[in-house]
Amino acid sequence: MKERHLIALDLDGTLLTDEKTISTKTKQTVLHAMDQGHVVVIATGRPHRASIDFYHELGLKTPMVNFNGALIHHPTNHQWDALHSPLSIRTAHQIIHVCQDLGVRNILAEVKDDVYLDQYDEEIMSIFQSKNDSIQVGRLQANLKEDPTSILIHPEEDKIQQLRSQLDEHAALIDHRKWGAPYHVIEIVRSGMNKAVGLDKISRYFHIPKERIIAFGDEDNDLEMLDYAGVGVAMGNAIPELKSVANHITLTNEENGIGEFLADYLKLNKEAI
Repeated sequence: MKERHLIALDLDGTLLTDEKTISTKTKQTVLHAMDQGHVVVIATGRPHRASIDFYHELGLKTPMVNFNGALIHHPTNHQWDALHSPLSIRTAHQIIHVCQDLGVRNILAEVKDDVYLDQYDEEIMSIFQSKNDSIQVGRLQANLKEDPTSILIHPEEDKIQQLRSQLDEHAALIDHRKWGAPYHVIEIVRSGMNKAVGLDKISRYFHIPKERIIAFGDEDNDLEMLDYAGVGVAMGNAIPELKSVANHITLTNEENGIGEFLADYLKLNKEAI
């Protein structure tokens, strides 16, 4: 019997095409890998509500990493030992104050799937609101009363570096990452939280060693995960920093990069895909 691998998939720019769908070829290969006994998990910066449809599309029954590791949970098994590691409310208000002093365009806080937006913004709401989710709009300093899972900042593009420099002064308390174009959003989570934390917890649960962990990514929030995995795979469209730490570079998210790599690396029967 073949040794099973743990396959960790980032969503945006990795599993998903630029149209935010899973291509037929990629889906068929991932499902074939699962049929062969390999374990597939999603590891994303997205919240649960914005990733669960892809989880169900693949028919997953595994834990999931959301908010870049700040939430590690099992969508279909609520007895599983979930881990939620939010920012403290005090730290959150300090960060909000820094952002407001700098004059950013908007700030959004998420407490798991509850969303709080500082100022009304249809573009931001269209990105973060899905189905019947409600977004509470209004002054964050007053409305945010719980420890947030993450804070998302939407600065002017020319203020990104200045903002990140100021956020570095809080490095003992927070980690911050920049989303890729076109959004130019800075995401903040509790210090020490990243996708590798989630991957470590899940791999221990399935008793799969590092050398049999395959992780795919494209952005700076995938750095720790690819470095942690025994087989770190950067997409062809990945940022240079990620390609430099990866063990392998595959094709882009538009070219079935995940499917092509898995078929070759796991020696899957391509005629069955």
